[in-house]
Amino acid sequence: MWVSPRPALLLLLMGVLRHGGASGLLELYLGKFRNVLLNQTNPVEAVIRNIASNVTVVIFQVHAQQSDVVISFDKTPSVNSSGVGVDRGLVSILRLEQTVCTWYLRALAAGQVLSTAISIPYMERDPIPGGCNLEFDLEVDPNIYLDYTLVDIHIKFAPANLGYTRGANPPSCDSGTGQSSRWRLRYDVYQYFLPENDLSEMVLMSHIRKMSGVQSVRANGIKMLTLTADDKTNVYFSSLPGQGVIYNVIVWDPLWNSSAAYIPVHTYACSFADLVDNCSSVRKLSTKVFFTAFAVLGLFTCFCGHRFWKTDLFFMGFIVAAFVFFVFITRVTGLSYDVRLILTAVAGIIGGLLLVVSWWRFGSVLLSMFVIGLVLGFLFSSTLFFTPLGDYRVFRDDVVFWVTFTCVALMLPVLFVGCPRTLNILASGIVGSYTVVLAIACYVYTSLAYITLDLLRRVLNNYFSRAYTNVPFQRNDFIILSVWAMLALSGVTVQLRRERSEVPFPPHPYLTWKRERERRSTNVLDPSHHIPPLRERIHNKLLHIKEFFQKDQPAGERTPLLL
Repeated sequence: MWVSPRPALLLLLMGVLRHGGASGLLELYLGKFRNVLLNQTNPVEAVIRNIASNVTVVIFQVHAQQSDVVISFDKTPSVNSSGVGVDRGLVSILRLEQTVCTWYLRALAAGQVLSTAISIPYMERDPIPGGCNLEFDLEVDPNIYLDYTLVDIHIKFAPANLGYTRGANPPSCDSGTGQSSRWRLRYDVYQYFLPENDLSEMVLMSHIRKMSGVQSVRANGIKMLTLTADDKTNVYFSSLPGQGVIYNVIVWDPLWNSSAAYIPVHTYACSFADLVDNCSSVRKLSTKVFFTAFAVLGLFTCFCGHRFWKTDLFFMGFIVAAFVFFVFITRVTGLSYDVRLILTAVAGIIGGLLLVVSWWRFGSVLLSMFVIGLVLGFLFSSTLFFTPLGDYRVFRDDVVFWVTFTCVALMLPVLFVGCPRTLNILASGIVGSYTVVLAIACYVYTSLAYITLDLLRRVLNNYFSRAYTNVPFQRNDFIILSVWAMLALSGVTVQLRRERSEVPFPPHPYLTWKRERERRSTNVLDPSHHIPPLRERIHNKLLHIKEFFQKDQPAGERTPLLL
């Protein structure tokens, strides 16, 4: 992944305002972005002048990539008059005749922090984001609070209030639930993906502007859902480590058809500060080794799976055993990821060998094809729920999801029950080529890896069903999808042409061996019929060895003379 250039270079490229001496002064204009370099010792005073009389509220916000900044109404910040974070803002409710607003900015930690700031005006009919805050420290809190894990991202925000004129008292937040109260407001949650594999500050600063104002959010963001006042103001999304995402919420007043935007918040679902497994290297070495070796086997199976039937069985048995074992060991133990991955590889090898041995001993094509069809069916079902269909509210229910998922997965083995060779070639070509996608995902971000990863997350985490699983689909994904399709199509075509004149499946090895043994024992014309049994041949061999160590007897009569 490309890591951002140093802030000094960005200053030259972006014309950032630099402050020295005592406290700096930053002149702002409503609706205009300004880039500013902050430090810990010298606070920056941000000022807006000549505010029009029809403006009742100004929302001021500042954004940095990874270092927290402090934004406050006073030079000396207090808990109830300031905010701390990488994406923070304050609401200034204007008094009568007020034409100037002032805020103070500084970096929280030592060192210089590149940030971008903007102030957005709203009128008297526009709702006030966070105007009915009862959970956070600020009296009016327009911020979106974000937490992330390796599994999901959680955003939450305070409810909004209705707009009002300058100098008037704000509407009561608990005066009723009718259409004349803040309960009529609607909240549209938007998502915006940054360019893949790009972690630069410059990219973030340019794209955060697309998610700040109401019109720009609607034009550029992806609307994920709409909340009413009866819903809780928190939403979960699937985590995408290494991929930048911006979230924002637009509150809409259906009576006055007016809207206002909260403070956008961004995340990469990873840490820039960690020495290992940071945003620049989110994939572990063990993961790369495992899936690279897996992709080599999968690529061989893609083109030669049906011809090398036992290798194909081993490959499919490996997938089933590794998946089941990884789920089991993750749920019941607290072992480290690397140890679990090693044990999963061992379990997969054992599972693959067991499937091969079961075929050699029992020769059940039906059982083998059921396992192979199940693997292909699960990949097909995972791909189906990877589409926007998977975010439908009905599939939030685990029972509905798993019943539907299983029915879709079983559909392929049932449909191809009369064409086992075609099913096996399709499975080896499609599943084998997908392992190449998983291997690529260990080195370069691609959303296609989440086809199966989201399924694994849902199995391992009881609350993953509440997360929206939308992912970006950008240039890298189109390229990798084309590679996957090309490999799958090539593998299936090569195998179908090569195997069209061959027997559907190799004969059962155990039955073939038994049939051959019976033929040798009953057919007297077969030269092998006259070959002694194994026990007799071993006995004769031992006699030859015994004779080798015996001494030769001398020739002639050795009887002593009689006296």
